[in-house]
Amino acid sequence: MTTTPITPLPRYLALAYLALVIYASLHPFSGWRDLGLSPLAFLDAGWPRYWTSFDLAVNVLAYVPLGYLLALALSRHAGRPLPALLGALVAILISFSVEAVQTWLPTRVASNLDFACNATGAVLGAIAAWQSGTRALEWLGRTERRLVAPLPHADAGLVLLGLWLLTQLSPETLLFGAGDLRQLLGFSSAIAYAAPSFFALEVAITACNTVAIGLIARTLLSGRRSAVAVLLAFVLFALFVRALGAAVLLGPREAMAWLTPGAGLGLMIGAILLAGLLFLPNNWRIAFAGLTLMAGAVLVNLAPANPYSAAALATWRQGHFLNFNGLTRVVAALWPFLTLPYLMLLGRRL
Repeated sequence: MTTTPITPLPRYLALAYLALVIYASLHPFSGWRDLGLSPLAFLDAGWPRYWTSFDLAVNVLAYVPLGYLLALALSRHAGRPLPALLGALVAILISFSVEAVQTWLPTRVASNLDFACNATGAVLGAIAAWQSGTRALEWLGRTERRLVAPLPHADAGLVLLGLWLLTQLSPETLLFGAGDLRQLLGFSSAIAYAAPSFFALEVAITACNTVAIGLIARTLLSGRRSAVAVLLAFVLFALFVRALGAAVLLGPREAMAWLTPGAGLGLMIGAILLAGLLFLPNNWRIAFAGLTLMAGAVLVNLAPANPYSAAALATWRQGHFLNFNGLTRVVAALWPFLTLPYLMLLGRRL
């Protein structure tokens, strides 16, 4: 039997994905009440009255990655059946616990059908990890050795970049903008800006975050020529994700609505600044990344609400889309404040 040692990356990914699943399942975490029902009542509640094929597919597909990642994370070597079984059982237990907790949430309905679909997805993911995990990990290991710099906690940095990509699926934020805590804290923008002032804010937010993301990604990448090419591909992919999110949420005609004059100029300025900062030593790159990251977060909290936000929420007022919208918002709000401690830790280890 092949015994390919796994990298730490599946463990980081499993923890991150687990947190996302729990948040999406219990969003918006408000209005808790006790109806006198047992948290296990959903098990024998019969067939749900309202369901769609889309809901069933989402509940299955959402747990396939969880079962897959847990199966890999619980094993030192891929291709063994016991870790796959444990990964499936852990994912099923998580789904069971989430459904039980939903009994006390007014916006959620605990469902035996959802639980059955989640369990099916978890088992499918664990089986995939058992059957093909060795090949996937070999490819992942080769790719990491070729592209990722041998830095401490580089895998955690890759997960943070993946979470940042997730935030680009929401058209509510300004381009690359992150760190808006006002909605989480119950505040609102009390400052009214004239059009030129808002334009300047949008340019600065986009430029700061372009520099921060570029410097973080460059620090994690090995080599120079290949790193620049991979970095360019990463930024272009982020813009594609942004356009895809807008197209799905607002409609195909609005796929490029986020590319305003301010966002375009901010991208250009950020790219020019980034081109010069890429050649700095690692410690300087990390310092500038943290500085521009926090500057962008401060400016985001000063900017007025995105005019596309109301249209986005009006379109997303249904089922799993609403939950996903809440998930992307909270990840976008917290991302800079999760990334800054990572940069400080990385800077101390270099």
